[in-house]
Amino acid sequence: MTIHAVSPAFAVWLTGLPASGKSTIVAALKPQLEGLGCVVEVLESDAVRRVLTPTPTYSQEERDLLYRALAFMGARLVAHGITVIFDATATKRAYRDFARSLIPKFIEVAVECPLELAMQRDYKGTYQRGQRGESSTVPGLQEPYEAPLNPEVRIETRKLSAKDAAGKVLEVVREKFKADTTPGRFLA
Repeated sequence: MTIHAVSPAFAVWLTGLPASGKSTIVAALKPQLEGLGCVVEVLESDAVRRVLTPTPTYSQEERDLLYRALAFMGARLVAHGITVIFDATATKRAYRDFARSLIPKFIEVAVECPLELAMQRDYKGTYQRGQRGESSTVPGLQEPYEAPLNPEVRIETRKLSAKDAAGKVLEVVREKFKADTTPGRFLA
């Protein structure tokens, strides 16, 4: 399936371990993109999961469905001129590659954080549930996480603030899509 459209919109997928800092960066990135005149929608995996699978099992089949649905929704939004930020672990490279195949203007951001630090930051208790045996599918603990091989951006969250990380992403957006950086204007 290929979805292509002539649109200035694009997609940015932030991927990394749970609690690596993705959502914090998204919170800093979204208003910066809006300041350039982009209409932005954030597709956050937990929010979409609650709709698709209200009682999640986190099985492989369920994850496959979730990430295919996220990629499809993102592609449709981009085709209609809405810039999309994916805030989703997406444990397999294939999930992100599928999104890239649907969205011609795509940036993958590797949010890098050591597992130990992610476990310390874990405000949702994901790793604690995994360590107690209440969950057997936690990425980084029981499930492998396939980090991007060639992302457009690498962010080490132990070294960069969310604002600086968002700035790094904006640099790539400007370079890759030749964005006019005047506030309120965005040309691709």
